[in-house]
Amino acid sequence: MADAAPVGAGAAPTPSPPPPDGILRIQGGVGGISFQLEELARGADQLDDIVGQLLGIEEEARRVQDALGSYLPDSYDSGCLAIDAVAESRKDVGRLREELGDVSASVRASHRDYATTEEQNSRFHIFDSGLEELTRLGKDLIPGRDLTEDFCNLVINPGFEAAHLVRFVVGSPVLAGYQPRAVNVEKVSETAEDIKPSMAESLRRLEKVYDRNDGEIEVIEFDNNGSSSWMVLIPGTQPDTPSTNPFDIPGIGEAVGFGSEEVIPAVAEALREAGAEAGDQVVAVGHSQGGVHAMNLSQDKAFLSEFDLKFVLTAGAPVGGIVPEPGIGSLHLEHVQDWVPGTDGHMNPDTKDRVTVTLTNEVSTPEGEGPGLGPGHDQENYAKGAELVSASSDPSLVASTAAFAGVVGVGGAAKVTRFKLTRSAEPDRRGSLSSPGLPDSRSTAGAR
Repeated sequence: MADAAPVGAGAAPTPSPPPPDGILRIQGGVGGISFQLEELARGADQLDDIVGQLLGIEEEARRVQDALGSYLPDSYDSGCLAIDAVAESRKDVGRLREELGDVSASVRASHRDYATTEEQNSRFHIFDSGLEELTRLGKDLIPGRDLTEDFCNLVINPGFEAAHLVRFVVGSPVLAGYQPRAVNVEKVSETAEDIKPSMAESLRRLEKVYDRNDGEIEVIEFDNNGSSSWMVLIPGTQPDTPSTNPFDIPGIGEAVGFGSEEVIPAVAEALREAGAEAGDQVVAVGHSQGGVHAMNLSQDKAFLSEFDLKFVLTAGAPVGGIVPEPGIGSLHLEHVQDWVPGTDGHMNPDTKDRVTVTLTNEVSTPEGEGPGLGPGHDQENYAKGAELVSASSDPSLVASTAAFAGVVGVGGAAKVTRFKLTRSAEPDRRGSLSSPGLPDSRSTAGAR
């Protein structure tokens, strides 16, 4: 980056990432490089204002210098001294103006350089230069050892946009069964419970939602200083379920390639049926595929026109390519041994409202359990990481924790409503759904 030392400082402005916080590697937020550079850019604006004022002072000094010339006949020696003093002062002001102008220009150049680098890091990638690494590892890629997020970032180079690629592939008639289909919402239960609405306990509660393995989401109503606020829990991929479960394998395609176009209206309907009203504040929590659906809420204009989404918490989710509307906070938990967050090929942007926490501790699959997607993807590991986030004094994490708590409050009695989401049936082989006249779009590739 281009930079320069402020006048008299003796050191260049060098924004830097926060130091590691134990096993937490932190990016973004109010302590992130991007926000530091934004603050520097605002400082550059103020420097430009000062430069303008100094130009005015120079001009005024020039006028004084010219005016003094008419008094030279009265006292030549003292007049010359006065004129010389004003001229030197004007030169000093000019030198200061130029130095401040250089500092301002250098700060803006640093900001541009960083923005360019950030944009390049956030692009989707395709397998290219990492093919050599793939060949070296061979076919035996073990999640958590070889197959990690860092590995995904290594083997990928700037190329296609993930969502475009998914829409292209899934849009093929051969994969019609993987295309989004309407999602119905059915209320399952409503209970009053004592809730601890911390990030960690929310993830542990989400694990129980996932374990039901039937396409359920949970909507929790909190009493936050006399007003209702809401939390939506969206589970990750539930592969061994009927094709009517919107969180099955094809659900990944809808989340990544189609912006959760059918799941988001279902979430909105569930909120309404639970009692949420227009303008109510909402927090969304999701793991893996559920994190993509949750983050997609942050860019869906119809949802945001009805509800005030304040914060999104994701764990192990590939969400780097999703751009939320301004003012919506988010915290993304990732693990160095979890390859799933890297599958979209995007680095999470570093912004004031967006914080990424990467857990760097070594984890392993418990003896006797299958490897699944690797130990780094385990929700309990992420819940323990969330506990460290809440206990941290890092300014970015303090701000995120406060934003989350500002919606859900301190906890206590809450209304918990469970909803079962059901995707409409696929077209049958004869070319119709339950309604006649629909074209045949089913293939053996889409059958379940």
